[in-house]
Amino acid sequence: MSAGRLLRAEQLQPVPWRNGQGITRELAVMPPGAGMDDFLWRVSLADVVGAAPFSRFPGVDRTIVLIDGAGFRMTLDGAQVHDLTTPCVPFAFPGEAGVAVALAGGPTRDFNLMLRRGRATGGIEVWNDTATQAVPPDLVLLHLVHGCARTPAGDLGPGDSWLPGGTATGPVGIDGVALAVRVVAAG
Repeated sequence: MSAGRLLRAEQLQPVPWRNGQGITRELAVMPPGAGMDDFLWRVSLADVVGAAPFSRFPGVDRTIVLIDGAGFRMTLDGAQVHDLTTPCVPFAFPGEAGVAVALAGGPTRDFNLMLRRGRATGGIEVWNDTATQAVPPDLVLLHLVHGCARTPAGDLGPGDSWLPGGTATGPVGIDGVALAVRVVAAG
């Protein structure tokens, strides 16, 4: 059995958004090496520095979580408004929605999960000061927002992630706040 692998914050490579108006850092994608048009699921960090619209992803279910900064107001398709201003509260929305953004303060960083609709389901759970627990079988990534964490592959610091690889077992402990991404591929 593998303990999975650690992904350190300093290893993340910034790349332009699909629409070129922001920066993203990919944490994990399935299948490995998949592009923006053929992933099953994708997890990333995004830096939002201005009032740029989000890239559209038709047929993709998205979940976003504010992890740093004052956040922003999202206006979806010119109608639905959501204030993403409370850290570590997931918000789900359809990837084909037109999303306009108005910053609540300065630059922000958010955590993103994208799932190909009809091919994968899942979500983001917030784990706060979790006593040691077993690794759920559908856990694909654990991202530490702040504090420290213990995983079968080693310790995490803020901004680090653990990818269990589907075979990791053993205890996980969080002293702080982590985002747990759970994904199940459709049968």
